[in-house]
Amino acid sequence: MGQRGRKKGTNGEIRRNLLLQIAAEEFSKNGYHETKISTIVQRANVTQPSFYLYFQSKEAIFQELIAIFRDQLVAFVQQSRLETGMEKGTIENEIKKKLTTIFSFFKEQSDLTWIGFYMAKESSEIKNQLASQVKENLRKEQEDGYFRADVDMEMVADSLIGIIERLTETKLLKGVIEPEELANEIVHLLLYGMIS
Repeated sequence: MGQRGRKKGTNGEIRRNLLLQIAAEEFSKNGYHETKISTIVQRANVTQPSFYLYFQSKEAIFQELIAIFRDQLVAFVQQSRLETGMEKGTIENEIKKKLTTIFSFFKEQSDLTWIGFYMAKESSEIKNQLASQVKENLRKEQEDGYFRADVDMEMVADSLIGIIERLTETKLLKGVIEPEELANEIVHLLLYGMIS
């Protein structure tokens, strides 16, 4: 055994990851209260006692899913900061690529996204943390001369998170638009506005 209640080894890791994947699907589809451990273990083809080798409770597996979402999202946002010294002509495409990466994560991990971004009581805290990271990225990029000095980057960060949150729910997760197209639309709107 590794950490408390967790089996070590390849088969144990495979089984544990399968339980996480199925739990994410069940929570996303049915909500926290309607999701049953018995359904998760039945779908994973393991016994209920096996579940407890990996997770102490339904709350524990749910919290782990939230932590996975948060950690992966934080990593993507940290990697999204524009490097110092870029040529101005490359900035738009670089922003599009980085935003596409985040939207691709949301689409590929749609169950995890639904849990971490919308279901979890910690979702507001996650979005606040995300906005804070984006604000720091934008301020650094502003210092590097990529954006106008008179723009309030806290307002931009909050606006961007609102746009991302809403369009992920209404367009991306419903399959209305692909990650790259969504990123292109957002970047074009933010960089060039709406005036013809």
